[in-house]
Amino acid sequence: MRGWTTGNIPDLHGRRAIVTGANSGIGYHTALQLARRGASVVLACRSAERGQAAFDRVRAAAPDADLVLGSLDLADLSSVRTFAERHGDAALDILVNNAGVMAIPSRRTADGFEMQFGTNHLGHFALTGLLLPALRSTPSARVVTVTSGFAWSGRLNFDDLQSERGYRKWSAYAQAKLANLLFAKELDRRFPEPTSVAAHPGYAATNLQQTGPRMQGSTLLEKAAGMGNAVVAQSAAAGALPSLYAATAPDVHGGACYGPRLLQYRGAPTEVVTPPQANKPEQAERLWEVSETLTGVTYAAAAP
Repeated sequence: MRGWTTGNIPDLHGRRAIVTGANSGIGYHTALQLARRGASVVLACRSAERGQAAFDRVRAAAPDADLVLGSLDLADLSSVRTFAERHGDAALDILVNNAGVMAIPSRRTADGFEMQFGTNHLGHFALTGLLLPALRSTPSARVVTVTSGFAWSGRLNFDDLQSERGYRKWSAYAQAKLANLLFAKELDRRFPEPTSVAAHPGYAATNLQQTGPRMQGSTLLEKAAGMGNAVVAQSAAAGALPSLYAATAPDVHGGACYGPRLLQYRGAPTEVVTPPQANKPEQAERLWEVSETLTGVTYAAAAP
């Protein structure tokens, strides 16, 4: 895996991929590289305008690519169901659960969930369950769920998953990213196919770091986040490498997590150690049951 780059991505002609949050950052670069290697790629985006701009950029970089722009708002379960109905009939080789929000002011999804937990975890939990028949009917399919180094500080507060008793934006983000990791591992335990793995980008320069301060109206914090991106972070293209590795490399195995080699901070992708709280099956099972109840998506019913 030393020095693994996009040049190591195998030929993907004849394979179909869905990438959530493909309009910018890591999601955009993931979709771009999959398309460049011949995959048919669905760019699943919340904003039609930003999605179209990303679609046009990928088309310009890969003129022969087979691209579809899909409307998906993970903060609205009705949108998740509509997207799955439109895009879940055909074979599906790769699902990259990438979209997310980070450390934003207190907000609620259309279904009343805390925004970070609802978008980052519950939206992807529902989407994967609804697409599971397509994934299970496709040989060697993979699900890549993007987590974060913040999962190390995450704790699941089952007594207040929706932060109704008090909201702390970074704690809510860490909880959601731990949930992503637990979900990826539990999906692998429950279903031998598709192969389910997690990935995280390290510290990569994307718009996530500046969105929270912008929503708070803090120009100073927004500028500080932008400076950190410019001086310290690796590029969004580099941050996409673990996702791409997890989605395409031949030696990937289920339940693993892939991230940057250098202290899980930056560098070429490799399998990385996960936090102890992510390796507790009883926590994952409880989260799964709660997620089925909250979303109304039952995997036993969704599986063929």
